[in-house]
Amino acid sequence: MYDIIGTPFGYLMKLIYDICGNYAVSIIIFTLVTKIILLPVNYKTQKNAARMRLLNPKLEKLKKSYGSNPQRLQEEQNKLYEKEGINPMGSCLPMFIQMFLLFGVLDVVYKPIRHILHISKEVRTVAVDIASDLLVKAGGKEFTMKDLRCELKTMEQVNLHPEKFKDLAENFRDLVYHFNEHFTIFGANLGKTPSMHPEVWDKEAVVLFLIPIISGVVQLASSLYSQWYSKKTNPTMSGQGCMTGMMIGLPIWSVWLAFSFPAGIGFYWIWSSLFSFIITFVLNNYFTDEKIAEIAEKDKEKARIYAEKHPGKKTFMQKLMDQAAAEQAAQGRVDENGEKISRSEQNRQDRDKLKEARRRMAEKYGDSYSDGDNE
Repeated sequence: MYDIIGTPFGYLMKLIYDICGNYAVSIIIFTLVTKIILLPVNYKTQKNAARMRLLNPKLEKLKKSYGSNPQRLQEEQNKLYEKEGINPMGSCLPMFIQMFLLFGVLDVVYKPIRHILHISKEVRTVAVDIASDLLVKAGGKEFTMKDLRCELKTMEQVNLHPEKFKDLAENFRDLVYHFNEHFTIFGANLGKTPSMHPEVWDKEAVVLFLIPIISGVVQLASSLYSQWYSKKTNPTMSGQGCMTGMMIGLPIWSVWLAFSFPAGIGFYWIWSSLFSFIITFVLNNYFTDEKIAEIAEKDKEKARIYAEKHPGKKTFMQKLMDQAAAEQAAQGRVDENGEKISRSEQNRQDRDKLKEARRRMAEKYGDSYSDGDNE
């Protein structure tokens, strides 16, 4: 999947790299461009979330009115969604698309040998095996081509042991070694793994050390902002303690990861998190209650016009209601109080409906009709 989705993004990254000539700068530009490409998806996701937030008071009223009757509550909620022209699952598809495309973005960032240097898979496989053996001998862990970060790890070993790769085809060693010289930021090679205890605290060691720290700080700031905004817009939201733990724990965990892999990974995380934070902040301020109310009216009007133009076509919410009705029929009917009725009562209702249908047919064609009760 990574390879298939990554190919078109790979050509984009190659174009950016050919223009600027520095892979670290290319990562920044590439990350910004991909965030812009995904902006419509982010817009739709946050718009739907904001509309659901505005709908919460009405949903709470329904819960108070029909809380004791789950079936009726579900029906009323579906009717409300249809009336408002909103799909409660509307955030799922955009999020899926975003995650789908991110597979390609990650593939490009983590595999520059393939996407920038265009080295064949056969040569890359041999190079990864050599790099893995060198890392194991140095006390590290074995890795294979299945590892998403295999090329960045291989680049690090080429930089440390260029002589081990001299016999590879396609001028592999010279291309990768030369590429490593342009895989830098502030004099630090992003193909190297940051260390908390470098042999020498020179400029490169300091830059490499700061990358995981900055990455964690940016992610933590983004998480804290998201938590603050959620609490501000939905004060009754439960589970704050658990969410706080996760929001603090995940950035700390990412710092540890960034110290375990080549610095290019942490460098990408910095810019990806920063651009995501900016986009989220801007959209949250754009989707004010007044703006959402205006959007809601437009969406309701669109839903009304669509229903008039396609009278026989069921909307998503209508399909949900039909499904709920089918499930109700399969599980047994319920009365107006939500109590399940007996099988005999269901049979009686079915007989009454059948008699009523026969009576109407008899009246239509002028035939005599007997309900059969006196037979």
